[in-house]
Amino acid sequence: MKILMLNHEFPPVGGGASPVTFELCTHLVKLGHSVDVVTMHYKDTPRYERVNGFNVYRTPALRAKPNICYPHELATYVPGAFFKTLKLCRQNKYDIIHCHFLVPGAPLAYLINKITKIPFIVTCHGSDVPGHNPDRFVLLHKLIKPFWKLLAAGANRLTAPSSFLKSRINANVGDLTVDVIPNGIDMSGLHSADKTKSILMCSRLFKFKGFQYALKAMSQIDCNWQVDIIGEGPFRGELENEAKSVKMPVKFYGWLDNKSDKYKELFERSSIFIFPSEMENFPTVLLEAMASGMAIITSTAGGCPEVVGDAAILVPPCDSQAIADKLNEIINNQDLLANLQNKAIKRATEFCWDKVAEKYIECYRSVI
Repeated sequence: MKILMLNHEFPPVGGGASPVTFELCTHLVKLGHSVDVVTMHYKDTPRYERVNGFNVYRTPALRAKPNICYPHELATYVPGAFFKTLKLCRQNKYDIIHCHFLVPGAPLAYLINKITKIPFIVTCHGSDVPGHNPDRFVLLHKLIKPFWKLLAAGANRLTAPSSFLKSRINANVGDLTVDVIPNGIDMSGLHSADKTKSILMCSRLFKFKGFQYALKAMSQIDCNWQVDIIGEGPFRGELENEAKSVKMPVKFYGWLDNKSDKYKELFERSSIFIFPSEMENFPTVLLEAMASGMAIITSTAGGCPEVVGDAAILVPPCDSQAIADKLNEIINNQDLLANLQNKAIKRATEFCWDKVAEKYIECYRSVI
């Protein structure tokens, strides 16, 4: 099968959907399929490269930062990628186009479909669904909602990583068919037995991610554990101020490539992972935390419970006291810590990429 993958975010830039797309491409190739990727160019990234058996084409676009893409930057993906995508489709006669995000990718897939008749599916990731993120793209989604509905209905199939996000999509466009296919995780080389007394948090630093509640919770705990925070974003300044009241040492690392040695080291050595977001789809970072063998505290919001199952402690969003109580309990109970770590690894194996890639292949075939 010949597959064209469209995503404005692709390593080394982007959030959770970026590594998801990379791993999906890698495993589709392992299963014998041909894959090309069209994504945004960013600074000194190569315009073309061949990685893990698939081709990556980076087309002209505006993007100032690796970790975040603003609406005016998103808008440059379609015109920048259109002619290259059309040329590739005419040369390679793909069986299907797999687009990630309804905005900005689906307009490109829609136009190419009208010209070439190649069917396309769209995987939604959260930020592209109206009403999902409480403090991002709210005005933009209101402005483009009629166009958004047209794109959603125009795709041959929609997929979402969680039942929660599927319900959000259907709340906007009625009873469209939406296949739930979870994100995957590569289990190789992530888990390390050499855990230290350290707590990790990792995400883009927006207010709705809830890191402020975790830091407030930690200010109630007097111990010598290290707190490490990976991520960059507009809420970093407020978090740094909140961290001043924490008795434990807190270190901010900024944005790190998830393939970098430092990123892997922090996941491998950390014992506890806290992810108190107020709104999530299917956070890949929770899969990484589980595969790395961490005891996890996460919120009941969105798709978080779907990811962790019974392999984590769930707390209500915005509840610092609940986080403090559970964190204290884990720190002072080695049996509980070890039990949660073992459950996390076992749970992560349910999302191995081979299984997830096969589900996408079934979806492709049903559309074709």
